[in-house]
Amino acid sequence: MKKASVRSVDTPHGEGRLHTRRATSPIATLLLSHGAGGGVDARDLWALADALPAQGVSVVLFEQPWRVAGRKIATAPPTLDTALRCAADVMRVRTPLVVGGRSAGARSAARTARALGASGCLALSFPLHAPGRTEPTRLGELEAVGLPTLVVQGERDPMGRPEEFPGDLDGLDLVVIPGGDHALKVPARGEVTQDEAMGIVVESTLEWLVREVVGNPRRA
Repeated sequence: MKKASVRSVDTPHGEGRLHTRRATSPIATLLLSHGAGGGVDARDLWALADALPAQGVSVVLFEQPWRVAGRKIATAPPTLDTALRCAADVMRVRTPLVVGGRSAGARSAARTARALGASGCLALSFPLHAPGRTEPTRLGELEAVGLPTLVVQGERDPMGRPEEFPGDLDGLDLVVIPGGDHALKVPARGEVTQDEAMGIVVESTLEWLVREVVGNPRRA
């Protein structure tokens, strides 16, 4: 894997970092942030960063200040949104921008994508609710995006199974990872291998980008 370039980002909540893998002739740019329990080394984030630049999509992974500082627990949602805005502000993007992330990063993207002038939102393992609950308490964040949105969800995700997402939500595309949990990890003897699961993430994201963002760019 080609090494990503790393850039520091000043935010009101400390130093963040942008890990960038640029496409040679980009047709789109993905800005992705990580979840509340992990960092930019999450398997799905790096699968996208590894594969998409060769397909013309630059991928920028944003490491939140709490993670850069070595803390184990994420700070409050408003601080994540503020830091993500700071990251977007220092980027010079001349292509359609998609703002996304995984888990808590997906929620932050949903809350900020439109204000950041994005053409779409990518939500990996969107946490509709806390584990053990069934009420889709965070559905309103997806409903308010107002942009083409792709949700990639594990079939066994305890924070929101695919069938819990409404089928009539305007602008929402849903892709299911067979057997996947919240980390999109699949069983060793499941329907697909882990490499195949990450292939689904990459291929579905690329297809959606070309169809909904590059082929039909919409600005907020």
